[in-house]
Amino acid sequence: MKTKIYGLILACAAFPLFSQVGINTATPAATLDVNGTLIVRDTPQATALPGYQILASNQGNDQVFVMDPQLLIAASNVNTSLYAAKKTSGISLLSLGLFPSGFRAVNFLTAERTIGSAALFSDTDNTYTIPSTGVYAVGFSFRYGTGLQASILANSPGVGIVRTRAGVATTIDSRAFSGANLILLSLTISESYLNSIYSFQAGDKVSFGLTGSTALDAGLLGSSTASFYIYKISN
Repeated sequence: MKTKIYGLILACAAFPLFSQVGINTATPAATLDVNGTLIVRDTPQATALPGYQILASNQGNDQVFVMDPQLLIAASNVNTSLYAAKKTSGISLLSLGLFPSGFRAVNFLTAERTIGSAALFSDTDNTYTIPSTGVYAVGFSFRYGTGLQASILANSPGVGIVRTRAGVATTIDSRAFSGANLILLSLTISESYLNSIYSFQAGDKVSFGLTGSTALDAGLLGSSTASFYIYKISN
């Protein structure tokens, strides 16, 4: 009788040891803790998402969770790099010592953004900061005054995009305003734009402004307009 009682006590004492099972680990942290790779040789294929869950691994503790597929779909449609701004009044051109010769940046402000996170833009130096390395689509347009001047502007001004990396500023693209000499009249179409894709590194700062602009009439800047957009399209 004593033997049976001792056996029952030992069985009850050992029971909690089997509440968690470990494979290749003596200290399981879940009901089933597998320390190693997993091979599943036959899995049926789902033909539609509704009614199914996706297994996902937490990178912090390797625990496996079920996830609604719609969470992944929603996350894939969010582009956190997207930013756009438009300035229709109060334009001034800023000149910094590190800028390439002849380039002056438009004084865009965070308050003038039309879409995007304010954390991506700095009012201190009027620049957009690249959040992650990759290829970005960028567009920038500027209309000086009414967009048409009754003379050919000196210094061939135009629009430009400057990238500052590790304290070194480089003009990555530019385009001059268009001028036309007619028989009785000389005209400058003082409106231009840039629209292309560019490669950036995380932490790069992007400035939007004018090139060859030292001879522009500051009084006409009050009636000028400028806008830009930028977003990541590829790693």
